[in-house]
Amino acid sequence: MRGTLRPLLSILVLVGGLLACAAGAMAAPAAGSSTVKAVRIWGGPDSTRVIFELSGPVDYRLFQLANPDRVVVDLDNGAFGKGVGAKSGKGAIKDMRIGHYQGKARIVLDLDRPAQPKTFLLNPNAQYGYRLVVELDTPNNQPSQIVKTIDSDIAHGQPRPVVIAVDAGHGGDDPGARGQGGTLEKTATLEIAKDLARKIDAQPGMHAVLTRTGDYFVPLKTRFQIAREHKADLFVSIHANSCPDYCSARGASVWVLSTHGKQSEAGKWLAKSENASDLIGGVSLDDKSHMLASVLLDLSQGASMHAAHEVGGDILGALGKIGPLYRDTVQGANFVVLRSPDVPSILVETAFISNRADERLLDSSGDRQQLASAILTGVRQYFETTPPPGTWFAEQRNQRLHLAASPASRVDKIADATRGARVGSTDAPAPVVLASAKKARANADAYQDMHKVSRGETLSGIARQYGISTSALRSVNSSKIATGGGIQAGQVLLIPNS
Repeated sequence: MRGTLRPLLSILVLVGGLLACAAGAMAAPAAGSSTVKAVRIWGGPDSTRVIFELSGPVDYRLFQLANPDRVVVDLDNGAFGKGVGAKSGKGAIKDMRIGHYQGKARIVLDLDRPAQPKTFLLNPNAQYGYRLVVELDTPNNQPSQIVKTIDSDIAHGQPRPVVIAVDAGHGGDDPGARGQGGTLEKTATLEIAKDLARKIDAQPGMHAVLTRTGDYFVPLKTRFQIAREHKADLFVSIHANSCPDYCSARGASVWVLSTHGKQSEAGKWLAKSENASDLIGGVSLDDKSHMLASVLLDLSQGASMHAAHEVGGDILGALGKIGPLYRDTVQGANFVVLRSPDVPSILVETAFISNRADERLLDSSGDRQQLASAILTGVRQYFETTPPPGTWFAEQRNQRLHLAASPASRVDKIADATRGARVGSTDAPAPVVLASAKKARANADAYQDMHKVSRGETLSGIARQYGISTSALRSVNSSKIATGGGIQAGQVLLIPNS
């Protein structure tokens, strides 16, 4: 009996194994198959992005062909869904062809110029399922005009404009938040950014640079490169806030980088969502070791963060005059878009797109213009009181200091007019006018600077900063200082020479 069972058991085990292998072989293609449900192409000035929406994860292979330039993507056990076919191109892509080759779904991208491709698979999120992204980098090495203009101004001793990099949040396959009425954050931010750039360029001594001018995605690293290439004095990122389940929160807020963490739970949630959207680009700012990144940040970011907080406060004050504020003080959060170590950077949440009233505001051209004007007001106010050296604003401040010292120029004009009126007369110029002019010229250089008071500053501390006495500072600003020596944040004080 024992001898009979052993061969029988062996046969049963063998048959069971074969059945299991057959079942596995049949299951494997089903588990590994993925259908291309849709294709989207976004063409930007320096890169082109193709997004394949998939029914599930997939193994794939990408390679390039030349003469003509092509990029080929093969999807293992792939298939094309209904309605997915050849597609006209954008950006660097002339057209897209699809087909099957040796059991694989093949996509061929015909290019109109050489490109450097990279690809990555994105996991599902709240809005999309699995996505295969093919990014074609076609950098434009042409030097930007504004860099030449600024260098030319400096070389010829002319005051340069302050440069503001205006960043429209999200774009392309990253739509950002969506309102109840269907408004997309990427659309609203682009319109506000364009309005702001036009208003900035219409101002004397200011120039705007847009990080994107159309509906395409710009990786975070590229946004910073644009600001640095144009030697930006300020980086302003425009966004629209949102909260889960369309809560009742509304209003504007301004955020700057906080190296000590966030100031609220809302800041934590918002920072997470903004960071995730930027990481869609496959670019992480954390390309340095933690120690090196910390040291670099500590060395270079202090001044930038202080400047960002100051201009953020000015913008918040201007926004508060045209509508509700979600937070009435500048907030700190660890947004990736704020981590530039050398350019003061702020993030403006213009409104809550998840609130129906705020969404209507973002949909209105007139209201978007008001938001852009308020941001401009805050930016201009900051540079008027804290101008970078060599700029048009610095020259204007010097002229204001001269006039603040004494109305010398007006007195000189009066004296000249008096002399002109007495041409041919034997009478001497009016003694009182000439005496006033002489006194004005003697006092013309009485002031060394203007200082905008920050939150927490004291009169004695400001005096020590400029090496003058507290009594001298109080004396020349007596009309602005309350009884008892109190000063307020936002006041602009004249700083005497001694």
